[in-house]
Amino acid sequence: MRSTAAVIGVVPQRSRCHDGRLSRLDSITADATHRDAFEVRDWTQLVFAGMVWGASFIFIAAGLDHFSPGVVTVVRLALGCITLGLFRSARTVRIDREDWPRVVLVGITWLAFPMTLFPIAQQHISSGLAGMLSGAVPLFAAIITSIGLRRLPGRWQLTGLATGALGVVLLGLPALSDGGSSAVGVLLVVVACLSYGVAVTINVPLAQKYGSIPTFWRAQMVGLILTVPYGLWGFTHGSEWNVKSASAVLVLGTFGTALAFVAMVALSARVGATRASSLTYFEAIVALALGAIVRDEAIRALELAGCAVLLLGAWFISRGDRSSPVVTDATEPHAAATLAVS
Repeated sequence: MRSTAAVIGVVPQRSRCHDGRLSRLDSITADATHRDAFEVRDWTQLVFAGMVWGASFIFIAAGLDHFSPGVVTVVRLALGCITLGLFRSARTVRIDREDWPRVVLVGITWLAFPMTLFPIAQQHISSGLAGMLSGAVPLFAAIITSIGLRRLPGRWQLTGLATGALGVVLLGLPALSDGGSSAVGVLLVVVACLSYGVAVTINVPLAQKYGSIPTFWRAQMVGLILTVPYGLWGFTHGSEWNVKSASAVLVLGTFGTALAFVAMVALSARVGATRASSLTYFEAIVALALGAIVRDEAIRALELAGCAVLLLGAWFISRGDRSSPVVTDATEPHAAATLAVS
């Protein structure tokens, strides 16, 4: 049971520093516990979250067909809270009082703020483009991680980041050339990606100390509380009941706002924020493909080239890099009951 759960990262991990203490939360971020090339479980978590999030843009677009952006945001967060609340570890692992300010900040930067921006942006740009532009997250995460750890990424990471940045440029150029509302949509997504970069970086120490589900469940509650007023306003402005849109938001909340995030948080605690963020490269490719298949969105030659470049960037980032000291990975598995749904 534990090995299956570990695939998406629902087993809390407690990573210790060199002196055996739990990771400190008085710095911007924490170092990775695994600096070698990705293993099977790392690739599994990365591809799972990347594919789910890539599909999420399609579900957002389907939700926006009949619901306002505020409704999509608040309902997906509510469903995410309900889903993660079913796991016992969400309710039994306690967060120290001094760590709550960081939990609140994660709830704002990873949930309330960017999840409000994305539905608004997708009123101006296609779901495929929104997903593709999310490939900018690793670049922002790398900058903030470098500030926090006071060192540059390793050579493989730098190569992958440069390659991925080129891919994002290739993806965004066609929309920017359209001007007008498309440029506004692109700008909103880039700002949301910056917020994601901050969140995934500052969340690493929390995930290493408490595990992925307990920390993210509480961050979700923060995000939900902050977006409720916007959601309530949206219920009476531009929203109407529709089974197809409701079903899309249901899937979005359960998988995209719960399970995929847990996989991402667990991965970032193990391999670091920058390397874990490379899953957005897969997210971009899935979003482009599904946008064309499901919603008949056009794919241009530059976008196809950008996808190929993103894949190459993801491979570079996945390579092992031990250019600096490594935090010892001392995982303390919790009892199997931690995984129980009750």
